[in-house]
Amino acid sequence: MIILDKATIVTSEKEAIGTIVVENGRISDICYSDNEDFEYRIEKIIKENPDAEVWNLEGKHIIAGGIDAHVHFREPGLTHKADMQTESQAAIAGGVTTVFDMPNTSPATISPERLRDKIQLAKGRTAGKIGFHIGATNVNASQISSLVLNGDPATGLKAEDIAGVKVFMGSSTGNMLVDEKETLNELFSISEKPVLVHCEDEDTIKANLAAAIEKYGDDIPFTEHENIRSRRACIKSSIKALELGIKHCTKLVLCHISTKEEIEMVRAAKANNPEIIAETSCNYLWFSNEDYSRLGSRVKCNPSVKTPADRQALREALANGLIDTIGSDHAPHLLSEKEGSYVKAPSGLPSIQQSLPVLLTIAHEEEIPLTRIASVFSEKAADLYGLKRGKIKRGYEADLVIFDNTKEFTVRNEDQLSKCGWTPYDGVTLRGVIEKVLIDGASVSLK
Repeated sequence: MIILDKATIVTSEKEAIGTIVVENGRISDICYSDNEDFEYRIEKIIKENPDAEVWNLEGKHIIAGGIDAHVHFREPGLTHKADMQTESQAAIAGGVTTVFDMPNTSPATISPERLRDKIQLAKGRTAGKIGFHIGATNVNASQISSLVLNGDPATGLKAEDIAGVKVFMGSSTGNMLVDEKETLNELFSISEKPVLVHCEDEDTIKANLAAAIEKYGDDIPFTEHENIRSRRACIKSSIKALELGIKHCTKLVLCHISTKEEIEMVRAAKANNPEIIAETSCNYLWFSNEDYSRLGSRVKCNPSVKTPADRQALREALANGLIDTIGSDHAPHLLSEKEGSYVKAPSGLPSIQQSLPVLLTIAHEEEIPLTRIASVFSEKAADLYGLKRGKIKRGYEADLVIFDNTKEFTVRNEDQLSKCGWTPYDGVTLRGVIEKVLIDGASVSLK
């Protein structure tokens, strides 16, 4: 038994001093100091369990370990830049204890055989807990519909082995574009699992890229990225996704929202389908198009980061509850790959090691209650994916993060645990030093 005594406990409901009792890997009791019998209950627990470890955590905060349902750990096929072991360790250092990996690996996770192989690859190799989404294509929708309901007896894959279904309505790393009308209707009809959608209109992007090539030739400046992967491309595709989500009552996750218009669209769409989930990334809450001239390819991601006004709208949506979940979209590439020309430099940012500190820093800057951070960091995702973790609640798995919210630190490339060895947050000062991470009640290494 471990007694986490007199910490400031952060949940979506309250932020208050209290004590958490961990037993057999789960949270067995929670006592808050504003209860009249608080001291009596703690003394009684300690007396009845003389062998218990008592951690004095006065001045520290505890939040449930993050659930990040949007990561690209690059395994199999791309392990020169990342793998499940290194990236899961980076996740732990960022306060994230559960991840769901995206399917655009090499080969892509688009069949029960590929998903089974990926699950086998992960066994015994990850620092935290990991699950996997299956990827949709223009030809596998019927198979996926069966898999999420029945699993696959031939491979031993169970329906619960599938976290969600990823649909790329705009091409990105992996070239898994789904654009056929009948296929999209079948995929959006899935009710057993969340359907996670990358929304960028492919025709719009192609036309924008062609215009940029005509104007700049091979020397397209990275400042053009937001014009090529434009807000119009995002809005046009998101309109289609939200309409389908409303039509089919889909448990729809609109991934990495980057524009203020999409925020307002989601607000309206939720009135017609309250199961629509708005996800954004810390990258869109932190960076803007003003950073292209400074960071170039290091801030090139899909969708592109947009204007300071978009960033502010997303921060306001985080504060007012319209944003439901945070997915890091952790997408490592080697710096040697990023140093190519605009067309050759791949899109994607390694960022999971900064997940919780970036959110804590934004909360401090914008005076956002930490209760909102608890909701988007883990609690909403726990409900969405049916997990008995991600909440500080009796009976839940004791995946917990202890941090000092009064301390700041400066991010450095040399401290990154991701195999790619860099971060766009290099040199940034963030708030919230993570001191310990528990998984099933046991401390895990932060290095």
